[in-house]
Amino acid sequence: MEETQTRLCPEDQARVDRFITTGTNANERNRFRPLKLMFWLAVIIVMLGILSRLIGVFVLG
Repeated sequence: MEETQTRLCPEDQARVDRFITTGTNANERNRFRPLKLMFWLAVIIVMLGILSRLIGVFVLG
């Protein structure tokens, strides 16, 4: 197979490759879990609802 062409000179491509493999870009990320996100959103919404009810009952009488 052919090697992919790049518009960068070899020195610049080496710098780009070094940047990609270091720092933030080198960290492995956890899998995105939409169900976990929806669960925590539901928990927060319920807690805010309970808090608003308590404020309504105790503060506003």
